[in-house]
Amino acid sequence: MSGFVQTANIMNTQSPRYAALGFGLGLRTDYYETLLSELIPVDWLEIISENYMVDGGRPLYYADALRERYPMVMHGVSLSIGGTDPLNHTYLKELKTLIDRINPAWVSDHLCWTGVHGVQLHDLMPLPYTEETITHVVNRIKQVQDFLERRILIENVSSYITYQSSAMSEWEFLSEIVTRSDCLMLLDVNNIYVSAMNHHFNANDYIDALPLHRVQQIHLAGHQKNTDLIIDTHDQPVTNAVWGLYDYTIQKTGLVSTMIERDANIPPLNDLLQELKQAREITARYYNNP
Repeated sequence: MSGFVQTANIMNTQSPRYAALGFGLGLRTDYYETLLSELIPVDWLEIISENYMVDGGRPLYYADALRERYPMVMHGVSLSIGGTDPLNHTYLKELKTLIDRINPAWVSDHLCWTGVHGVQLHDLMPLPYTEETITHVVNRIKQVQDFLERRILIENVSSYITYQSSAMSEWEFLSEIVTRSDCLMLLDVNNIYVSAMNHHFNANDYIDALPLHRVQQIHLAGHQKNTDLIIDTHDQPVTNAVWGLYDYTIQKTGLVSTMIERDANIPPLNDLLQELKQAREITARYYNNP
């Protein structure tokens, strides 16, 4: 276990960040029993909010049991903070009910849109990088934060297209949104690498331009390389190139909660623990007692 301090679930008016938790894993059904029955070197767990926004059953049983052993955070995929449909207040009420039950250290979702006219695309669609979009997204983040009574984290998504209307870089767009809305960042290092390769920009420049004091959490994941594009698949180990970008990033951010994200080709738990160990070792190059 790390020496990181668990956060209280209140908005910190002295610093935008919540306290860090250490090194964690995304909670997947394959690991329920092992995490519950054995002493595993994991500092915290991330749950996919929508998987637990139910009235009962196996997911909530294990979430309730595991949150007694591990700090938890909640990560959503359906907020559609960049969408043009009105915010879904039924969804927000269900999300808040789960927050009250799980008592997460923090709550996150993605900087994207996920559908239109009430139809969910079940994908994380990138946004045009314009002043109009910034104003739209900032207003919606503020509404969500007011409703949930807490700062939320917004995650950068991977992208495979660009918009002709974009008037700035992705990092300028992201920086303006988190600063104006007073939210925090879930920085997905793999997504930055994927987008950098697809759109031919320098990933280090992306990192350098961000308000890094607002980075609350880091995601590490794997991807697949196709003929023309790199695809964010979450079904492979973290690559050496992404480990290198994480090394560069963690030097800049200070101690930030880091987790391994794996959604398909689920490996034995020990494989992910080895990746988590690598994240600890990289962080230990720069900080004491990570």
